Amino acid sequence: MASDFSRTLALLRREKRISQRTAAGDLQVSQALLSHYENGLREPGLSFVVRAADYYGVSCDYLLGRSLSREGSTVVPSTAGAEGTETDPETELQKKLITDSASVLLDAAAKSGSRQLVQELASYLSAAEYKLFRYLYAADSANPEEAFRTRAERFDALCDARMKLTELRVQCAANGGGALGLKAEEAKLPRLSLAALPEDYPGRAESLLQVLQEVSDSIEEFDPGTKKKK
Repeated sequence: MASDFSRTLALLRREKRISQRTAAGDLQVSQALLSHYENGLREPGLSFVVRAADYYGVSCDYLLGRSLSREGSTVVPSTAGAEGTETDPETELQKKLITDSASVLLDAAAKSGSRQLVQELASYLSAAEYKLFRYLYAADSANPEEAFRTRAERFDALCDARMKLTELRVQCAANGGGALGLKAEEAKLPRLSLAALPEDYPGRAESLLQVLQEVSDSIEEFDPGTKKKK
């Protein structure tokens, strides 16, 4: 908790553009103690966490690093399927998270004015879907390999190569192109701060924030430079 809390606490103060002295006075602690909290040298009590959350207008879950949504909301999809039939809640949740997240990414790319960026994002997502389908397809030995032009032992590496190149092209297109086969163009991405997302993409941003949180948690153990949660 300590590393997430201290990082978020300091970030919120900088966003509010107030001094540590001012924030400490408003939060009813000494400046030295607030400095210790912001630098992860001491852990706060519950009363301070609640006070800080109210002061900065965020949820305690956000302040503690449990959610990237400042309201602390989680996505709870409907369990009603086609014609009112009940569906598995976990399946519906994952479908909503992925669909909404992809929609936000593509909409943000479209707002940049770069068709190239939209195309590269779509290309990357399509390649990922192709790979996953091939994995599922191959799990049933009755499915003929000949249905695809690319042989089973090659498609995985070829898709990886395609996706790595597309990653570079996405970065290039986001910065206006001019390399990697992309033409130079005007590209201005909309604001993508974690605070702005729910305002600009209501009803969908929460899914993207939840995906970001889940992936962040899952890759943390592989990054030796990450400050571990206590």
